[in-house]
Amino acid sequence: MHELPLLINIAVALVAALLGGLIAKTLRLPTIVGYMLAGIAIGPFTPGYIGDLSTISQLAELGVIFLMFGVGLHFSIEDLWKVRNIAIPGAIGQMLVTTVLGYGLARLFGWSHSSGLVLGLAISIASTVVLLRGLMDNGLLNTQHGQAAVGWLILEDIATVLMLLLMPTLASGEGGVDWGGLGFTLLKAGAFFALLIFIGRKLIPYLLMGTAKSGSRELFILAVLAVSVGIALASTKIFDVSIALGAFAAGVVVNESKLSHQVSADVVPFRDAFSVIFFVSIGMMVDIKYIGNNIPALIALVAVITAGKYIVTLMMGLFIKQPARTFLVVAAGLSQIGEFSFILGQAGVSLGLLSQDQYSMILAGALLSITVNPLMYKITTPAETFLRKFPIFWRQLDKFGEQAPMPESMSDHVVVIGYGRVGHHIVNVLSNLKVPLVVLDSNVERIEELTELGIPCLYGDAGNSEVISHAGLERARLLVVTTPDDSATHIIVSAARSASTDLHIIARGATDNSVDHLYSSGADHVIQPELEGGLQVVRRTLLDLGFSLRKVQQYTDAVRTDRYNTAIDTREERQFLNELLIASDNISLNWLCLQGGSKLAGKTLVDSKIRETSGASIVAISRQSGLISNPSPQTKIKKGDVIGLIGDEEQLRKAADILGADTP
Repeated sequence: MHELPLLINIAVALVAALLGGLIAKTLRLPTIVGYMLAGIAIGPFTPGYIGDLSTISQLAELGVIFLMFGVGLHFSIEDLWKVRNIAIPGAIGQMLVTTVLGYGLARLFGWSHSSGLVLGLAISIASTVVLLRGLMDNGLLNTQHGQAAVGWLILEDIATVLMLLLMPTLASGEGGVDWGGLGFTLLKAGAFFALLIFIGRKLIPYLLMGTAKSGSRELFILAVLAVSVGIALASTKIFDVSIALGAFAAGVVVNESKLSHQVSADVVPFRDAFSVIFFVSIGMMVDIKYIGNNIPALIALVAVITAGKYIVTLMMGLFIKQPARTFLVVAAGLSQIGEFSFILGQAGVSLGLLSQDQYSMILAGALLSITVNPLMYKITTPAETFLRKFPIFWRQLDKFGEQAPMPESMSDHVVVIGYGRVGHHIVNVLSNLKVPLVVLDSNVERIEELTELGIPCLYGDAGNSEVISHAGLERARLLVVTTPDDSATHIIVSAARSASTDLHIIARGATDNSVDHLYSSGADHVIQPELEGGLQVVRRTLLDLGFSLRKVQQYTDAVRTDRYNTAIDTREERQFLNELLIASDNISLNWLCLQGGSKLAGKTLVDSKIRETSGASIVAISRQSGLISNPSPQTKIKKGDVIGLIGDEEQLRKAADILGADTP
């Protein structure tokens, strides 16, 4: 019989992971906990079957490659930029303080300077998998709180890449920095990235596109695997850059390809399978005996990871312009460590900065912090209640939470969602018309601008029912949704319709397909800017051809009622077009501006004898005091009046000559 040690180890690792994952899921714990416990069960430090750690660790390297490749593949400067105000200063501040705490704790344990620094760096970054799962399980992923946490995590991912690049310099000596070695490391890394940018950005998308055009799914998947694994290995063998960093760079380059979404979909099965083996291998490295002999140290480490990181993150709210609720959610999500901490720890062990026992301590701390992390979300509301008991501290922490809030007694008002270019225009018009309104926006700078203008506003994501519920929709006269994102608009319209069945809703649709979707969600009117622009071109064309203003308006309104269907297939549209033809052959309405030098200024209509001399009739006069419909014969004509007349083309020309007027 053939001996199959590799297959046996893979099979044992996967079966153990499956059982551990099922147990963790039953206990409502993150599956990562189950995978790591499975690794402990088949590891060399527990009785029973002992897996080959060397073999499984090599397979786990593929897990590292696919994990970091996935991070690079989903890396988005745009997503980071949206939450830059909280993510950049928050992540940097939290990581610095946590690193110092970890270093100080390690020194208390008697660890060296370099191992203490590695510990501090390892506990300063959180697990992407655990964070995203926690946000999804608590319905927070698509809120402004969740998006802030994700942006924060993107910064930590970038920081991890930089740490992996610079860690070899720590191995130069106790507490010292080999500046020559650092410069050479940066030079090699720069050469790697330059080669990848100037050659890889063109070669890799070309390779992927070529295999995709071949029509063979197998070849495309092979190309994806070759790119991710090949670049990761080349980076470490040729440029001495870590495998994790090389895989991340490969993902960033592939992300620029038009096929990046398909690449992401094809990589998922490999990432999930090998990341499971990675977590199993991590569990196999936990020395239960060492941990048992250092329980006080482990408790202290877990306390720093959970409570320490929670408090440090929360304190960032004293300096960053975000509501306290956002920091409570972010603090809960980041109070754990995971896969990137393992990668940093492995690098520390391979460089001689950490001993295997010290690495076991980090792994055990990660295991326990991941286990208790779901509970951290549960204390968000109690923590807020507790902090509110200290008004001075809470006001400082939540000073950006609600600015210029709407009065509780406000009613019959307009709620405007979004203060971008469209929302800004609407708010300006309504403010000048003295219409009561309240604005909701998730941009802090815009909220500050509204506050300075004295306009009632609420900060937050309107797609979150918690925020929109404070806008008084049940008492509002109208809701105007100006957000350019269709999915967010759909959520807002649905939530608003649920809150009030009588509320009139005007929504902005970003695409053609969104119009019907938003109507079915409860919108009364949907405005699609591109289609509306085309309709205005039609309107202006008909007016310039001399068609009746009223009939043109009726036709355009009919098209809007038909949800921008330009096929002219409704009875109303055909009727108005027919009336346009009839009206254009007989009579039309024109508006003329009376100039200051007109001889008729100051005369009454009866004295002007417009009808007798031209045949046109004055049916309306618009002036600063308002519109005069069907003016009486004794109404005086004044300088600056805009006069509405009906008649045929010749009659209107004569009237304009008599009045000495121009079209407005």
